[in-house]
Amino acid sequence: MTTAPSTPPTDPSSSEATERQLQLGAAQGEAYRKALDHMAQDVAKAGGTQQAGDYLIGYAIEDAEGMYHLEDGELVWHNPGDTNAHVEVVVCDATDGRFVPGLDVSATLVTPGGQELGPFPQELVWHPMLYHYARNWELPEDGDYTLRVHVEPPTFMRHDEINGRRFAAPVDAEFTGVRIERGSEPVDPPA
Repeated sequence: MTTAPSTPPTDPSSSEATERQLQLGAAQGEAYRKALDHMAQDVAKAGGTQQAGDYLIGYAIEDAEGMYHLEDGELVWHNPGDTNAHVEVVVCDATDGRFVPGLDVSATLVTPGGQELGPFPQELVWHPMLYHYARNWELPEDGDYTLRVHVEPPTFMRHDEINGRRFAAPVDAEFTGVRIERGSEPVDPPA
């Protein structure tokens, strides 16, 4: 179920930002949205977006992939192992389209047979093109899944007396008919 959209601030006035500064923020959002659309439509096996409250939530499904993790001050590469799907979730400001960092994002997948997997936390991932929240999953079958995304209100401060009143309620988004074909991309990173 998708949370009913609230009305994000659209007043171009601001107690903290000039019109030019708001335009620059919107330009950041436009560039981010182009990257999101490319990821969801051109790169991923499946992807989509929908508004939920003050957010635009998107997802992309890819083969499970390796990641660097910082362990004892060293970056250590971890291949996907037994996982066979990579679920990416993007959370943007619905007003200007910019990525919203520092969120507690979780996801649940419902298999074609009705089994609920999760909820599991989606961790912040630095990506050369698109910041997102993600994790590798071990899924039992290919087919049409339901993806449920839950976002808790962030604890970060909000600047601007006029436009800072947002991101205060938890939201849920549900994507049905998410076609997942399992796969894995183990690689050896350069030495």
